[in-house]
Order: sequence, then C-alpha cells, then structure tokens
Amino acid sequence: MSVRVRIAPSPTGNLHIGTARTAVFNWLFARHHGGQFILRIEDTDLERSRPEFTQNILDGLTWLGLNWDEGPFFQTKRMDLYQQAIRTLLDNGLAYRCYTSEAELDEMRAAQEARGQAPRYDNRHRHLTPDQEAAFQAEGRLPVIRFKIEDGREIAWKDMVRGTVSWRGSDLGGDMVIARRAPADEIGQPLYNFVVVVDDVDMNITHVIRGEDHVANTAKQILLYEALGAAVPEFAHTPLILSPAGKKLSKRDGVTSISDFRKMGYVADALGNYMTLLGWSPPDSTQERFTLAEAAEQFSFDRVTKAGAKFDWDKLNWLNSQYLHDIPADRLTDLLIPYWQNAGYEFDPGDRPWLEQLAALIGASLVRLEDAVEMSRYLFIVDVGFSDTATAQLQQDGTAAALQSILDSLASTQTLTADEAQTMIKTAVSTASVKKGLVMRSLRAALTGDMQGPDLIQSWLLLNQHQIDQRRLQQALAIAK
Repeated sequence: MSVRVRIAPSPTGNLHIGTARTAVFNWLFARHHGGQFILRIEDTDLERSRPEFTQNILDGLTWLGLNWDEGPFFQTKRMDLYQQAIRTLLDNGLAYRCYTSEAELDEMRAAQEARGQAPRYDNRHRHLTPDQEAAFQAEGRLPVIRFKIEDGREIAWKDMVRGTVSWRGSDLGGDMVIARRAPADEIGQPLYNFVVVVDDVDMNITHVIRGEDHVANTAKQILLYEALGAAVPEFAHTPLILSPAGKKLSKRDGVTSISDFRKMGYVADALGNYMTLLGWSPPDSTQERFTLAEAAEQFSFDRVTKAGAKFDWDKLNWLNSQYLHDIPADRLTDLLIPYWQNAGYEFDPGDRPWLEQLAALIGASLVRLEDAVEMSRYLFIVDVGFSDTATAQLQQDGTAAALQSILDSLASTQTLTADEAQTMIKTAVSTASVKKGLVMRSLRAALTGDMQGPDLIQSWLLLNQHQIDQRRLQQALAIAK
C-alpha cells in the first residue's frame, strides 16, 4: 500500500498538543507503511496567521522528532491553484456566484430559528439568470462563490477509527461557500474546506488522519473530491484529547502548547511516548515505554479508540521521570544548564565537572527538568537561609557542639572526600556525646537550610568545592548557640 499522509496546522497559535498528537499518529502510520509524511501550513487566515507561530510549529515538530518528507508547503503561495479549481467548478455548473447580502442571511437565519429549524442557506441564488446577476452587480453587491450540495444525496465513508459514517446532503447547511466576496469577474479568497481538498488532490494524499472535530467537514469534502474528479482518500478521525474532567482540552486547562511542555521540563522522548498512548494502545498492553520508531512498527488504527483520551498529568510525569533517570550526567547537564541560567544561578565554564556531579546527584529525583531549579538552589545561593524546621533542628541540645567539631575538622582539610566526611561525622558524634542521627539531621539543616534534599554527603562535597560549607556551618552555629 502506497501511503501519503499530511499534517496541516494553522499558524494562528503555537503548536497545540492536540495537533501534535495528530501529527504523531500521521507519522506513525506513514512510517509503519514506509510512506510519506508531508507538512502543509494552512495560513489562509491572513488576519491571525503569524510568522512566529509558523516557526513555533516547525520547532515543535522537529523537537519531537517528527521529521517530514516533503514541505513545508504554504497555502498562501498556492492561490493560483485554488482559483483555477474554482473556475473549473464554475465552468462545469457545480458552483455559482451568490449575491445574498449579510442582512438577508441574518433575516433568513432569524426566520429559521423562529420556526425551530437549524440554520441553513436556502440556495436562493443557485439559478440566477444573467439579468438578475447584472441587477445585483449594479447594486454594488459582491458575490461569494458557493458549491452545490444536493439535499437528497447520501454521503458515506468507512472511517478507519469509527467504522461506517454517513450524512445526508440536507444536513450540511445548504450550498457551501468556497470563496469569499469579490467582484463578479474575480475569484475571492478560497476558504478552508475547499483549499484542503485541492491540496490533498494535488499532493496525492491517500489517508486523511485528523481529530474527530473534523467529521462534519468530511462529508462536504468528499463531495468536493468527487466534483474535482479525484479519488477520495481514506479517513481516520481520532479521539479528542480531554481534560481530566472529561471536557475538550483547552487553554483554560493550563498548559496546552508543545513549547510550554518543553519549558516546563518535559523531554521530547517522554512527551512523544505519552502522546502515542492518548487514544492508542500497543498490542502488549503492559508496554508503556517505547520510542516513536518502536511504536511505528506496531501502529494500526484498529487499536485506536473512539472515546476521548483523558489527559493524565500523573502518567506524563511518571514517564518523564523514567526518561530523565536514564539520561547520562553529561547530557543531563546540557539539558539543565538553561534552567539554572534562567533562574539566575551563576557559574563559570570551568564549573562543568561540578555541574555534572550536581546533575548526577539530583538526576534520580527529577520529575521535570524545571524541578532542578528548586532542588539545587542550596548549592548555588551562598546565603540560602534556614527553614523553620531547620532552625528548630539547629536548636536541639548537642547540635552546637557537633557542628563546632565538624568546623574544627574542616579547618585542617584542603579537599574534602566522602571518607573524610564520614570520619568528621564520627568524630562529632564522639565529641558532642550525641547520636549519629542528630549529627546527620543537624548537618543537613546547616548545609542545606532544610530537612529534605539529595544525598547529604554528596551535597557536602559539592558545597566544599565552592568553599560554601564552612560559611553555612558558621551561620548555623550562630543559631545553635
């Protein structure tokens, strides 16, 4: 089977996770069949399309690893193709110029609403005579171009996700506008439902894979494929991504764009992995981690659900943590440096070995890359401050003597090692006549300013390399006394 699919985002906003998931399914299907994945930018909405949104889309798809085989193609550079297709429909009597004014359309809809009817165009200008057209033009009316839809026609297709779907022509709202208003001797700006069909025909698209919110468009588009004398592609309408509450995921639910997920510290492998599971399940239902390439080997639409896919933050966070925990310290450091820099933490190029030690220290605890900012704050900020629980710990009996013992030991130490740190702790236990647990808790409170955090000894070694440990211990000792 020769497969050619496309992803066709509109650059009126950043790459949305719903669009990205659709791109994932298209990419998986194409790669499974050894086909082509084509990128088309649907930028005919001139008022809202922005170059920065186009770049965001390209960057997001690239970051996710969804490499395209052809494109990007821009609809605004293909207007001649659309206008010629419209002229063909006009010449074949399959479309016509409609001069109905906006006021007349409003009056028509109001009357239909009063009768309890669904709004639809009544096709009143389908059979205008040349004299009637001339009269409207004399009034200064600018026509739209409408495509004829016969009410008695039944349109059906076998959807790869939903099975047989059918519509009646009478349910499609009357003859469809395919080009905006323009002088009668011109072709106005072509509209979405028309240009996507022309593009699909021109690009030899074999399968149209998109969200279920496009189902209502499909019946109209099938009629357009037929009118243009083209083969009708197969369709797969995938389930929408729903919020945890079961409603369509929207900006009100918080983060929805791929760039936002990236800023929060989700890695591409984890997010791509998670998106494959939003509506699709692998043959082995216990398998949860896989690359896009691995998913492509198994992908088929018979395992895509009809029901909406609820977005599960806990599942995404778990997946992301698993990927982060597997990243080597040197690569993890590269990923973390921008977060530390954005937080205002200062370090020199020569600090690279130290940063890699830090990455190794906190890597196993990360859920998102962004977590590293707070998790490592005590290692970058000289005067970190002490939490209430840390202050309470420092005021325990025996703490002052234990901390003084450690300070005395540090005074004669050049570069601290893990073994030397353990020896200092044992000495403090003996000198202060306290239990080891009190020394360890007090040392954590003194060095980190809190009672929880990464491994204490490794934290101490990192602080010692920047000569911060003695300063912290002196500040803590002032509280302890």
